[in-house]
Amino acid sequence: KGIQMVINGDQREDEKWIFLSSKDANLLSKEETFAVFEKYKPTHVIHLAALVGGLYAIMGKNCDFFRKNMKMNDNILEASHKTKVKKLVSCLSSSIFPHKTSYPIDETMVHDGPPHPSFFGYGYAKRMVDVLNKAYNEEYGCLFTSVLPCNIFGPHDNFNPLQSQVIPGLISKAYEAKKNGTAFEIWGTGAAQRQFIYS
Repeated sequence: KGIQMVINGDQREDEKWIFLSSKDANLLSKEETFAVFEKYKPTHVIHLAALVGGLYAIMGKNCDFFRKNMKMNDNILEASHKTKVKKLVSCLSSSIFPHKTSYPIDETMVHDGPPHPSFFGYGYAKRMVDVLNKAYNEEYGCLFTSVLPCNIFGPHDNFNPLQSQVIPGLISKAYEAKKNGTAFEIWGTGAAQRQFIYS
């Protein structure tokens, strides 16, 4: 929704933006993915679709998160190739970085080791977008690339405590603690380092 808010406030006359959600097509379905590409015939695509969740949503579901994200990514990139999209920009995740690494981290370190074991399915699936971009470029000359933001949060976040990521999870916990007059408990050692961007 962040990109949509910016575009709605400053759209160029020579551009037409179309914003889709999971209500418009099931991107796990190759047929629905290709149908939505045929319907709108995009020249440029910003690929933000993913099955996401916080640590508790992903734990114990690495296979589901891997398979569903791989299927979505494969469908979107293949539809972009087949419909001759001029440029595709996908959004990766900070979950792709190796669990054991040195800091500060940057995009050259993505494939230097496995992601954290608790969310390796999601981490590897997002990493494979980087691999697919390179493969489509080398084999077909497609202009497919990715951005790798830090942890994103904002007003359209998921505040469900079992599915949310760090900041919306903390906001939800603080709200519930205040509402119920209970302690505001934060898990972890306090040693983790994270970067955030508002969207």
